[in-house]
Amino acid sequence: MIVALDRSALAAGLSKGMTLATARALCPSLEVAERDHVADRLLIEQIASWMERYTPCVGLIETEDKTPEGVALDITGAAHLLGGEDALLHDCLTRLRAQGFDATTAIAGTLECAAAFARFKDEAIIIPRNTEPDAAASLPIAALGLPSSEVIALARLGLKTIDDLASRPRAPLAARFGRDLLARLDAVRGVIETPITPRRFIPTFITERRFAEPIGHEDDIHRTILTLSADLARLLEKQGQGGRRFELGFFRADGAMRRLGIETARPLRDPKIIMRLFRDRLNALADPLDPGFGFDVIRLSVPMAEALDAYEPDFDGRMDLAEDLAALIEKLGVRLHPSRVMRLHAEDTHIPERAMRYLPAQDGNAALATEWDLWSDADLPPLRPIRLLDPPEPVEVIAEVPDGPPIRFRWRRVFHVVVKAEGPERLAPEWWRMTGQALPPTRDYYRVENEQGARFWLFRGGLYERETNDPRWFVHGLFG
Repeated sequence: MIVALDRSALAAGLSKGMTLATARALCPSLEVAERDHVADRLLIEQIASWMERYTPCVGLIETEDKTPEGVALDITGAAHLLGGEDALLHDCLTRLRAQGFDATTAIAGTLECAAAFARFKDEAIIIPRNTEPDAAASLPIAALGLPSSEVIALARLGLKTIDDLASRPRAPLAARFGRDLLARLDAVRGVIETPITPRRFIPTFITERRFAEPIGHEDDIHRTILTLSADLARLLEKQGQGGRRFELGFFRADGAMRRLGIETARPLRDPKIIMRLFRDRLNALADPLDPGFGFDVIRLSVPMAEALDAYEPDFDGRMDLAEDLAALIEKLGVRLHPSRVMRLHAEDTHIPERAMRYLPAQDGNAALATEWDLWSDADLPPLRPIRLLDPPEPVEVIAEVPDGPPIRFRWRRVFHVVVKAEGPERLAPEWWRMTGQALPPTRDYYRVENEQGARFWLFRGGLYERETNDPRWFVHGLFG
């Protein structure tokens, strides 16, 4: 079955839906290729990413089976940046044809109206606002995007154009074909408007530079990034905001598009710091930025922002510890990747292996949010070791009584004599977290010291004669 044709095939009398055997009979020299759905989607998504040069609100036009067949742009408030709708349409078509694509385009007040004209009109067309009903009158019924069975049924009733359908009473049509037919009719005629679903989140703050002559030199790119950062800082300052995530978009003259993003550990709007982070990001790329024939558009946006209060440095010009730590986290995150820079977060639990959890360090600079003073006393030795063994390792223990502290133990084939012991610290299982599951045994923890002064954190699993008659011992951590 033929699903797509070029202009030469159309001129030879072929059409979509025709069987391959019939097509070969009409055109023996026909060149065919099997359809690749994955490659088609990737190509259209690549074109859609490139078209973000005109507007950040770009979506895909899909068929009933979710196959993309076009790109939709919301150019409201953006057309004047390129000299109006005519200039934007001409620029888009010129660039697409220079890349080897054959496209049909249309601009209208609603998505469905523009898509219908792009499908069924060969020439580029702009439908003025509020003239959609009259302009769509001559379009065929197939422009509604109905199933082929309904198109055939309407044709048998003598309804072949949008005007034929719009002139008929609506109640009988709704009773015969359903209300979806009327909704599609109103959308194509511009009576109702359906918003475009953007492929990507639309940033609140955007700055960009367009170049009459594409740039590609490293110094020009860095200078542009610094200029965009300064423009963005003024926008953020007016709103009392700071960026938590920044994204650079590089649009090449040959249609390729590249994105680079950075995340910060605190709201940020200092142009020099933003420039430094992006410079480190560019230097750390495994796949270096290739300007090709040059970048004709560079865009800097803020996908995520937070409130940023004004602050003043100390008399020596330095910020507080939180600012220094945030700067370090940002620098490491740019060079290593944010997922590799983690922090410890205290959890509300008394089970040692659950007491801490790793989180990305850039999540709100919360590395300083935990009040660690509540967990330790500087005047007392630590009650628990900083590092734990995961999982706890079994040991052989000798105790004076089954439920008493150990006096000797063997761990990793080394025999240790206990000279001092503290405990027990009894930890019962968290039954409220284990509904419907068997509870683990109760733990009795001891801090012990051997003859050489090494200190260990041991626990006995199971209460003697209450939970088990043969409790097992484990070493869970080391002090010092």
